[in-house]
Amino acid sequence: MKSITSRSTISAVVFLIGVTACSSGNDESATETADTSAPPTSVELEPVDFSVVPGTHQITVTGAEPGLELSIESVDGAAVAEGTVDELGSFLQRDVEAGDYRVVLADRSAASDIVTVYDASYVPDQSFYDDQTIESGFGYITVRDGTTLSATVWLPGEPDAGPYPTVVEYSGYAPSDPGASTFAELFNTLGYAYVGVNMRGTGCSGGSYLFFEESQLLDGYDVIEAVAAQSWVANNKVGMVGISYPGISQLFVASTQPPSLAAITPLSVIDDSYRGTLYPGGILNTGFAVEWTEARMEESKPFGQSWAKERSDEGDETCASNQNLRLQNPDLVAEIDANPFYSPEVGDEINPSLLVDKIEVPVFLAGAWQDEQTGGHFPALLENFDSAPHLYVTLLNGLHTESISTAVFPRYAEFLSLYVARAVPDLTAASLIAPILSSSITGSAVGLPQQDRFTGMTFDEALAMFESEPKVRVLFEEGAADGQPAGSPLARWQAEFSAWPIPQTELVRLNLGANGTLSTNGSSGSTRYVADPTATPGTYFDGSGSDIWRADVAWNWVRNPAGTAAEFTSEPLVEDLVIVGPGSADLWISSDATDTDLEVMISEIRPDGTETFVQSGWLRASHRALDEGVSTKSRPSHTHLEADAAPLTPGEITLVRVEIFPVAHPFRAGSRIRVTIDAPGGNHGEWEFRTISAGENVTIHHDAEHPSSIVFSTITGLNVPRGVAPCGALRGQPCRSL
Repeated sequence: MKSITSRSTISAVVFLIGVTACSSGNDESATETADTSAPPTSVELEPVDFSVVPGTHQITVTGAEPGLELSIESVDGAAVAEGTVDELGSFLQRDVEAGDYRVVLADRSAASDIVTVYDASYVPDQSFYDDQTIESGFGYITVRDGTTLSATVWLPGEPDAGPYPTVVEYSGYAPSDPGASTFAELFNTLGYAYVGVNMRGTGCSGGSYLFFEESQLLDGYDVIEAVAAQSWVANNKVGMVGISYPGISQLFVASTQPPSLAAITPLSVIDDSYRGTLYPGGILNTGFAVEWTEARMEESKPFGQSWAKERSDEGDETCASNQNLRLQNPDLVAEIDANPFYSPEVGDEINPSLLVDKIEVPVFLAGAWQDEQTGGHFPALLENFDSAPHLYVTLLNGLHTESISTAVFPRYAEFLSLYVARAVPDLTAASLIAPILSSSITGSAVGLPQQDRFTGMTFDEALAMFESEPKVRVLFEEGAADGQPAGSPLARWQAEFSAWPIPQTELVRLNLGANGTLSTNGSSGSTRYVADPTATPGTYFDGSGSDIWRADVAWNWVRNPAGTAAEFTSEPLVEDLVIVGPGSADLWISSDATDTDLEVMISEIRPDGTETFVQSGWLRASHRALDEGVSTKSRPSHTHLEADAAPLTPGEITLVRVEIFPVAHPFRAGSRIRVTIDAPGGNHGEWEFRTISAGENVTIHHDAEHPSSIVFSTITGLNVPRGVAPCGALRGQPCRSL
């Protein structure tokens, strides 16, 4: 067994977490094998000399002469698509309806045999999975259309010493790179076999890359079934692991309902690609979201990942030939630019909140409110897990890596033990890993906040105890744990709840008033500012790469110059006010332009003369139309449909509701709440915006006829520790002097 005994074995973890960062709906019919037998080749044309392979709503051509003009025809001769073979001899047609087709040369001199394109209901016979042999080390897994996916298996011991509880990590990063062993060693130390698999079109895997297209989901189904069929897999069931991209992939794969999937553990995920990360409030996130997409396009080019080139140069012919469809990758950045509004045809397929209701296995999900990469909007999908038998959620302040922090790790390890290993949890190995992992990510080595609590129990007793506990755990003030260095990945206190949204929350509405007041009193007057996106730095993180996760991170959080923001501040609170959940800034605005971008920031002004960031929300005013069937008083949900877009009439007062992303934060007695409204930019670590704001004058009206206000979800009865956290200690929440 490989074990982690020193800091160096986890030193590369920061490069594996996020910063490099269409459900099949299988029902009874999904178990029937499609008839893929091919009728005789058409007699009037010569056979083609290249390969034609059908897939799920796809037809793939490889080995053809570059520049050949092709046509895909139905059996009745109707052309359904045309295309040109690329310089690597390949052509791929997506979005082909299930049915029988052939590929014909444009000059009609030759044609392929008839091939049968299938839909997601087609699943191979079990023998397809049973007949695959997957051994320790690097190799390939074959999926239903014949594509081979590169995979590396790391066992915690010799193969004949198994079977072992097994976990799969599946993404377009480099999980199958045999030289990237960090997470493999982590899970091996916990006693799990680890299988890292590259999605099609990445690494040494075959196929073409498109972000979470249907084939990627079904590939994941096939991977789970092929791995589970191996003799070294305990119970012939596997779990899925991963943070960020491989966390999100779990939601998609689990929605296809692989029979051999035991449980999933999605960490630092999104709820909706458009609303949550790419176009928050309808404003393009040119920071992390676009940069991440550009990186995926680069890495999915032929030999876009250097380790794949090295393998090919060393004689891996499969890896080399698997690069041949990469020129068929669509331009994802162009697709982003072409869809500034939500398009169901494009957005629904990459919207996890629309498919998690199909997940039928236990789920452990964790994430941070101020996540600088995937963002804090993800809790919006939690209420959609209608079919999961168990959903355990841990929510906390902090950054992208918080979901695997020391504060979260014990419950995570317990979940894997109970639902994947089917064993009584034992945190001995986790106790060895935690301080090394913590030091590598944050520079602060801290141990687990709890030890074993199931000692002496049977498995059934331990499972019953775990399942009897509240499902939603909120960790407060991560980074300010008593007795720990500031910024350490441990929470100061926590609260537990039965569900999300938290049933016990009550709404508190504060009105914006004259002279920058914020209170429960009536409103009066108006406040004007210049929407200047250059007034503050584009990002408030003063560093690069994984430095943002360090306990001693340097922030560059700059206050708006006078006249470039509207600020409203409450009087000191007479009692604690704890907010837990989403919020809404209900603003009556006017502008001298036909549109404007709004950013609403919540912060805490503390008795010691410092200001701490809490949360933000964004909205392009022309995207103000609400989905009335989903929106609530505390959470406006916008359609973002082009048909619903409406410009502002210059000078006319209009109501807009800005969604404040969910957050949990205690405002203690003596602190003041501040609401700042300005143009986007300057208060989210890795996010920047393609804003339309360019110096327009915006007025926030807050008189009796236009009572602008902000609504918080609050909860009472919690035991809030006394005294504010040290300035700058809270992870993901910069602090500055007034």
